This record gives sequence, structure tokens and C-alpha cells, in this order.
Amino acid sequence: MSGAAYNPFILLIYLTALYVGPCRPNVQPPNPACRLEIIKTYEEYEYIQEGDIMIGGVLTMNSYAVNFPHPEGNSSRILCVHSSPQYYRHYVDFLFAIENINKDRILLPNLTLGYHIYDSCGDARKAVRSVLQILSGTREPVPNYSCVGKRNIAGFIGDFSSETTLPIAQILSLFGYTQISHGATDPMLSDRVSFPYFFRLLQSDAHYAALAKFLDYFGWTWVGIIRTEEDSEDREHQLLTKHLSRLGICVAFDIKMKKQSSMLNKNNFNYYEEWKRIIKQSSANVTIIFGTFSATFQQELIQLIDVLDKNTVVFTSTWPLNGDTLNYTMGIVNGSLIIIQKASDFIITKIEHFLQNIHPYNYPEDKVLEDIWMQYHFCSSEDQDKNELYKTIYSGTLHNCTGQEHITDIGNFNNVLHSPLVYSAVRMMYRALYMMHFSFSSKSPPNNKRISSYRNQIPRAQCSDNCLPGFRKAPRPGAQSCCYDCVPCSEGEISNSTDSISCFRCSDMEWPNENKNQCIARTEQFLSYTNDVISIIFSSISVLFFLITLLILGVFISYRDSPIVRANNRSLSFLLLVSIKLSFLSVFLFLGRPVDITCMLRIITFGITFSIAVSSLLAKTIMVCVAFKATKPGSSWRKWLGVKLSNSVVLFCSSIQIIICMTWLAISPPFQELDIHTSPGTIIIQCNEGSAIGFYSVIGYMGLLAAVSFVLAFLARSLPDSFNEAKYITFSMLLFCSVWITMIPAYLSTKGKNTVCVEIFAILTSSAGLLACIFLPKCYVIMFRPELNTKSCLFEHNSR
Repeated sequence: MSGAAYNPFILLIYLTALYVGPCRPNVQPPNPACRLEIIKTYEEYEYIQEGDIMIGGVLTMNSYAVNFPHPEGNSSRILCVHSSPQYYRHYVDFLFAIENINKDRILLPNLTLGYHIYDSCGDARKAVRSVLQILSGTREPVPNYSCVGKRNIAGFIGDFSSETTLPIAQILSLFGYTQISHGATDPMLSDRVSFPYFFRLLQSDAHYAALAKFLDYFGWTWVGIIRTEEDSEDREHQLLTKHLSRLGICVAFDIKMKKQSSMLNKNNFNYYEEWKRIIKQSSANVTIIFGTFSATFQQELIQLIDVLDKNTVVFTSTWPLNGDTLNYTMGIVNGSLIIIQKASDFIITKIEHFLQNIHPYNYPEDKVLEDIWMQYHFCSSEDQDKNELYKTIYSGTLHNCTGQEHITDIGNFNNVLHSPLVYSAVRMMYRALYMMHFSFSSKSPPNNKRISSYRNQIPRAQCSDNCLPGFRKAPRPGAQSCCYDCVPCSEGEISNSTDSISCFRCSDMEWPNENKNQCIARTEQFLSYTNDVISIIFSSISVLFFLITLLILGVFISYRDSPIVRANNRSLSFLLLVSIKLSFLSVFLFLGRPVDITCMLRIITFGITFSIAVSSLLAKTIMVCVAFKATKPGSSWRKWLGVKLSNSVVLFCSSIQIIICMTWLAISPPFQELDIHTSPGTIIIQCNEGSAIGFYSVIGYMGLLAAVSFVLAFLARSLPDSFNEAKYITFSMLLFCSVWITMIPAYLSTKGKNTVCVEIFAILTSSAGLLACIFLPKCYVIMFRPELNTKSCLFEHNSR
């Protein structure tokens, strides 16, 4: 429960218009006790029409009140000044509502509505005096007494500002009277425990929630706030900032206007200059102005026009009710925005005829109307004292008017920003009475919003630029949440909306596009027949060498009975040519999109074919050595001469490699692997060896065979024999070992299709080396030196 609502000390503040007269011995009142007197006003603005049911009204018609010296004695009284046409329009709406209800006998049969209205003059003291006057029924209020006998007061309408409405609500809550305010927005008034009978047409919470959504709709997340120095405004400020923060809207600056009496402090510090500096240095282009509208606040805003004229100013819903004074701040208002409640078409069309009769001739007792005619039509009054007072206050000249003046000629009276909230309040009061008497309920008309804008372009109000898709917000250290840096999304992440707080990763099979605002399919990378030129080159070389090998095999078959072919174990030569031919064809297993079956075949095929080829060379080398040993008389090596030894060597050495490969396939065979980590945005489709031990066992065993062949061939290179191949085997094994030793680090240091290229290059180079070193010399002799391919030449060579 809000203690402020029933706090007697706060209530006493608003009753400062009341004072306790001392009990003086020479002046005794009729009742010898201290009595309560009300501070006098210079002139009362009272409107009364008796009826069966009365509605009280405390409306602001004069903009503000001042303490003005009174001719009688040395005392001062409250003087209401600056009659406002738009404030007076609220009173006209009140009369129009009462008249419509009374004319329709169906609405309240056999009953008439009356009213008793006072002008609060925008002053809390005057508002307290007015409500006590209505309750007492007399010009001089008597608290807790009604001096007019039976008087059925249904409730009260008013007031406009929170400053005057709050004390009224505190008093009426004590007496149990219903009150409907048409402008108060103080959040304290929402406390149903402290103010059970208070209602209002402008809900501060809903209004500020709508204002926050309005700012968010235009993307205005960096705004400034200017407000008045009132306790109620502090509560509204907390409510506003709560709704702003919910939508991520930050406050660049918050200026709390001080009262004019404190604008210059003891050190002559000029607050205006400080406020101007704050506004100029801020990057916010949208400023929210809210608070109780007053002439003081208006004068303070005028001081800031030169720094606010380029800003977009957003006014809260209570400001349109002050259209006459807004003219003085058009430098701020023009091109800015005001949220108002839309009037229904029924009210606008029906009231036009009623307004034609609003004239001082028709309402001679209406003092506010007379003041408006004096201030805006410059018509003199029949009261000369009032004319002199006008000249003293406004320093203007009056003249006699023709009677043809109309209140609608005054610009702000029919202001487009006018919202007939008072009319709606009276209708709501009537409906409550109707339901009480006839137990009939009806729905209230919906409260619509209208947004008036005077610019064609939407201004920008952000601390930081919008983060485009592909970027995310990065908070600045020590800054508000609306101030941030835009940083690109990390590798593999995207953001597809503006002002993303975070980026999200694409799926494994996708990758961000160049702008990082969309996930696209990753590029597949492998040695393609169609997209890679190197594949065409490798294919061409492989086919070329295959054809060359096939040609050499045809030559050897054609000359199989020639001495040079027979002297070097032609069966091993044929086997070696077949294995070299298969090694060239195995290149095609490395090209194209890898699948599990090709991954298993590629390593196994070249491993076995090369093992057969190297085993054949090893068998050739062994046969050279055995043949040399068998030439000695009585040598036991003669029994090893023949094809059995060579075939056994090839079969034994090749079988070991086959066993290694079958074991590898059985335990952990190679398989297709999709590598998405090595190359960003690319899926490398490659073969995973499955077992590194199996892979290096195949390569290692093949290297062991090559090393043994190299050593034996090197040792047998100078042995006398017919067409001794040892020296050629030595060179071929030297090339073979060099290629595969170099291939290992290159294989480990490359990724993707480059690794496959290294493997293919090693296969082609080593196979071509074997073909060139072993068979080209023989082909040269067979094709170009046939005279050397004879037995006589062979024996002559042996004798040397």
C-alpha cells in the first residue's frame, strides 16, 4: 500500500491554502474555538447547473495561478491567468455531454443531470479549494459539511495534470466519491488500495508501453529524455525506462528540468548551457519530452530550441491538450510526433452546431469565456477594473467588439490535436449511473491511437549503426546495451537478420556465403575427371605408358626366342611387364569421386602389383648371382638353375604382401571420408586409410623388397654374364627407392586431392622408371641393333 496516499503530512501540503486562525482576545468568532479559513482567490471561476444528480468537475481552464496583491489590505490572493482556449474546450465538451444526456429522455427517464464545476487553474492549492467548495456547496468551503441540503453528487471529473489530480484523489478517497481523470498519468494513482474510487482515461503504463513499441517500430533505440522536476514525473520516468529497456531502447541522456528559481545556483552555474552541451554532444536524434505541461516548462524548452530544432521530438499524450501554448515551441514541435487519442466521428459532427452558440452574449456569467474574448479577440469588458487588470498583466490594448466573433475562429480551440477525453469521462460517469439504476451494461468505445507526423523521412535514432546480416553485435566495454560494435561472424557462422546478437553455425554439409548471411552447400573437392586439368594429364600419361608397356610386351612376345630375351629369363620379363602395365592402370582408381570400394582397391592394387614387379626384379637379381656361381666346375648351385627358383621367389615375396593386404582389409579397411575441417567451405572427399599400421606396412614391405633388390643388384652389377641386367636393376631400384622415400613426407604434408596427386605421381614415376631402365635397352638392341641379338655376339661378350 502506498503510504503517500493517506499520509496526513502530504495531505497537509495541499491544504496550505488552509490556515488556522489564532484565537485572539479582541476578535472572538461566534464559536470560541480556532477555526479553519481558506486562503482567498482573486476571482472564482464557478459553473453550476442544478439537477437531480450532480457531477462535480475540477477542470483546468486558466493555465496557471500566481500570487497577486489584493487592493484590500496588504494580503495576496491566488490569481488565475492566461485563459486557454483549448483548456476551455474541455469545459465545452463537459457541457455538450450533459446537454446530450438531458435531451434524450430515454437515457435517464425522470432524472436530470446537473454539474458543479470549478477552475483549478493548474494549481494544487486551487484544486483542493475547488473540490471542497463543491462538496460544501458554498463559495467558502466548509470541510466535512454540505450546506445545500440534499444534493446527490455522483462523482467528479478531473483534473488534467497529475499535480492537481493527486490531492483531489486523496480527498475524494476519504469521502468515497468516484473520480475520473482525463489527463493524469502518475503511476501512483494506479494503486487500487490507496485510490479505490479513482479512474482515468490515460493509463500511464499502457501509454508508455505503446510509446516504447512506437520507438521500436521505427528502430529508434538511442533516445534522449527531457522531463520536469516533479515527484510524479520521477515515478513516470521509472515506468517509461522500464518499458524502453524491455525493448532494448537505451537512454542517451536524461535531463531533469529544474524549477526556474533554482536555474542559477549559488555558484551562478547555468544549467541551460550544461543541458545544451549534453544535447549537442549526444548522438541521439530523437528526444522524448514528458511531464506536467506548464508555462514554466514551456519557457525552459524555449531556451533549448536552438539545439533541439534538428531533433525529432516525441511528446507524450498529455501534451496535445496544451495546443495553445505549443505554438510558442513550434521550433521543437514542427516535424515531431505526438501520440493522441482519436476522437470518434460522432462527437466531431454533432458538436459543430453547439459551438456556434458559445459566445459571451449567450453566457454573460462565464468569466473564462470573457477572458478568452479579451485575450484572443481583444474585446473590452464592461468591468473597467478587469480591463485595467488586463492592461497591467498583458500590456495590451482592448477595443469594443462587433459581436460577430466566434470561438471557432481561435486557432487552438479546434486544434487537430484535441481529444474529447472530458466528453468521454462524462459519458462513462453516465453509463455507471445507468447501470446502477437499470442494471444494464454496455461496452465502452475502444480507445484508438493516432500518430501525427510532419516529416516525409524517418529519422535515425541509434547509438550504433544497424549490424547488417553477416555481422553480430559486440558490446562495448562500459557502454549501454544500445552502444555496440558490429563484428563479422566467425568462420563457419552466419547471421541472417539485422542486429543479430549472435551468429549460428551452418550444418556440417553447408558453409557461409561470402557475405555470411546465408548457408550454402559446401564445395566438394576431389580429383574430378571433368573439373580438374591435372586429372586429364594423369589419365593421358597413364594411358600413354600403358600403351608403351603393351607395345614393349608385344615386341618381347614377338622376339621371345631371340637370345637377348631368353638370356634374361623371359617369363620374369613377361610378368614384370604385366605388373607394370597394371600399375599404370591402377592410376584410374585414384581419379574420380572416391567411394568405399575404390578406397579399398586403390592401395591394395598398387601395393600388390608393385610387390610383384619388385619381386620379379629380385628374382632376376638372384638368378644372375646363381648363374655366376653355377659356372664354376663342380658347383652345387647348378641345381638351382631353372624357373623354379625364380617363380618361388616371386610367389613367396608377393604372398607376404597379399597376406598383409588381406589382414588390413579384414581388421580396418580404407573407407570414404568427408573432411570438412581442413579447407574452409570445402568438403574434401578422400580415402581414409582406416589403419595407419596397415598402410605403412604395405609401403614398408614394398620398400624392403626394393632395398634388398637394390643391394643385390649393386653387388652383382660387375658379374660376367650374358646381357647382365644387374646394372639396369640397380638404376631402376635406385630410382624406385628415391621416389617412394620422397613420397612419404610429401604425402604427410599435403591434404585433399593434393595427396592423391602425390600418390599418382609416385606410381607413374616409379613404374616409368622400371619400364625405362629394364626394357628400353633391350628394345633398342632388338629394334635398332639386331646384329647384337645373336648367339655369336653373346659368346663373344662372355669371352671378353
